[in-house]
Amino acid sequence: MASRAQNWVTGAAGNAHSPAAERQVVSRAGFFRGGPQHSDGPFTTEDPCLASVAAMPRDLPELRASHEDRDRVVDTLRSAGGDGRLTAEELDARVERALSARTQGELAALVADLSAANATKDVLVVKQTGGKWTRAGRWTVPDRIEVRTKLCRVTFDFTDAVITSRTVRIDTDMQHGKLVIVGAPGIVIDADGLNLVFSKTKLRSDSAAVDPGLRIELVGTLMHAKVVERRP
Repeated sequence: MASRAQNWVTGAAGNAHSPAAERQVVSRAGFFRGGPQHSDGPFTTEDPCLASVAAMPRDLPELRASHEDRDRVVDTLRSAGGDGRLTAEELDARVERALSARTQGELAALVADLSAANATKDVLVVKQTGGKWTRAGRWTVPDRIEVRTKLCRVTFDFTDAVITSRTVRIDTDMQHGKLVIVGAPGIVIDADGLNLVFSKTKLRSDSAAVDPGLRIELVGTLMHAKVVERRP
């Protein structure tokens, strides 16, 4: 009996194991709390493998698309159409498919050949001293515009512009100049964010709209300068 007890304690390899040690080995092997765990510690909800599994659905192309996802892709397609990277027929076909897309994978396929070129068009910078600077005709409106000018007249004509977003932010640092915005019904200009130093704004009183097609937010500083809104 003593010999059998000794063999149980020492084990086949001759290493001593107490009953407590045996329980520790079983626990660290993971046979508790519902399944095997890492051998270097107990179960935790911050386990990196579990975190990766939880994040995985966001990367799956079969993930359902939202209205915001569709709108974002349509904006990208319209921007590409305005740049000439898509023909009118291609633009119409892709927009129709984007609006009816059900998954992220379907949307990604529509802009796979456009995203890299579109990424550089998020900001338009106007930096000039003296003279005139004008953007008119068919041009793609970015999400943000920076105006850094002195003694300069800057004109943005949105009449035939390709609107890719419902809001554009114009960040100004203008000294002794004029900013002219040529708009149309459905365009709202918000100048509440401007810091006027011996400057003024002349905006149309009928430019306010309940649901504008484009909202232009003016921020920054004007020094001895003027903002004027005009209609074509």
